[in-house]
Parts: sequence; C-alpha cells; structure tokens
Amino acid sequence: MHEIQYYGATRPGTGIKFQAAMQVALDRIERHPVSGRPDEADCRRMRIKGFPFSVVYREESSEIIIYAVRPDAREPGYWIDRIRRR
Repeated sequence: MHEIQYYGATRPGTGIKFQAAMQVALDRIERHPVSGRPDEADCRRMRIKGFPFSVVYREESSEIIIYAVRPDAREPGYWIDRIRRR
C-alpha cells in the first residue's frame, strides 16, 4: 500500500505503525461493523487512530466491503464510483 511505503520512507518505523493502526481499525470493523461513523452512499467510515486516514466500508449481507482507505483531508466522496463499478 502506498501510504505504508510513504510513511516508512518519511520516518523510519512509521510505515509499520500505520500498518498496525490500520489492522486495528480493520479488526474492529470485522468485530463491530456498525461502530463506524455513517458516511456517504450508505457506507461507514472508521478512522485510523494516529493517522489522518479513514477506512470506508459497507456491510453487505454476507461480507464487509472496503471501498477506500482515504485521506481525511481529501474531497469526500471521491471513492463513490467504486460502488457503481462493483
């Protein structure tokens, strides 16, 4: 993932911390899908603790679909076309 490489190159060890924080968010989503904040297009958003990123996802009947790991500063909704392509 680009962000892990970016943080790793910027500051040694930060890429690993980002990856670990993202895994914590993904584990929480898997255990408690409704814990994320409601977001656009009937999706939810879970912040990645300690980093300016969020995981955008939707719980379907048999699975959880991750649509984006998005920078919080980026224009909201840039990822919505991913839903239409699914």
